[in-house]
Formats: sequence, structure tokens, C-alpha cells
Amino acid sequence: MNGRGFDPGERPSVRYVDDPELAYVMLRYREVHDFVHVLSGLGTSVEGEIVQKWFELLQTGLPVAMLSATVGPLKLNTEEKRRLITEWIPWAVHASVSVPFFLNIYYERLYNSDLNELRRELAFPPLPYGVPTQFHE
Repeated sequence: MNGRGFDPGERPSVRYVDDPELAYVMLRYREVHDFVHVLSGLGTSVEGEIVQKWFELLQTGLPVAMLSATVGPLKLNTEEKRRLITEWIPWAVHASVSVPFFLNIYYERLYNSDLNELRRELAFPPLPYGVPTQFHE
């Protein structure tokens, strides 16, 4: 995380959620978002964020993920939309069923783990060949 410039503690507090337990779940959802970027290898471009939202939607069913996953592609060009439909969404479907529920992972205990070993342990599938990513190992 540090090597990638992510700090989950930088996330602002949750607003518009009155129930303290639900507010914690939403805060945790936002905190672990960056961990998923690192573990999956997805970049933080618009395209990478949309793919991650598909993964999050398929694992959680949260409306915020659905909104981003379905409206976000409006910002993509034709080639990016083609890649989303033919490569990225199938990858997100595969990842969402093979990876343990991402909100239940105790990421803070994994800081010193080898990234490639952790990806194997959590069953993150490799990204599709030839698609742009931010993180190269």
C-alpha cells in the first residue's frame, strides 16, 4: 500500500448514513477499495475504476457500485467499451466468485505479505492479457 501511495486512513468519514453500524460498513467499503486495487492490479484510470466497481457490485450488490459500474462506461471511448464488455466484465465475474468476500479480509494483518503470494492465496485471477494496468509486478 505504501509503495503505491494509498492510505486507507485518508478516507473522509461517511455522511448521510445515520445508523452507526451501516456507516462503519460503508467506511470499511471505502477503506478497502484501495487494497483491492493493489491486490487485483487494476489501475486507477476511469477504466480501472469501472472494472473494480463491477467486481464490488458483484460481491456486494451495493447501489453505489451499481451506479458507478453502469453509468461510468458513458465516459469510455468505443475501444474501452468493447474491452469492458469482452474482457473486463468477464474478469470481474470470475474474480467475484473466486475471491473471498473482500470486506471480510483483515487487510491490516497482510501489510508485510508478498503481493504475488497473497494474490494466489486469495485466488485473484490474473488480469486479461494486454489490458492496461497501473501496477506491474
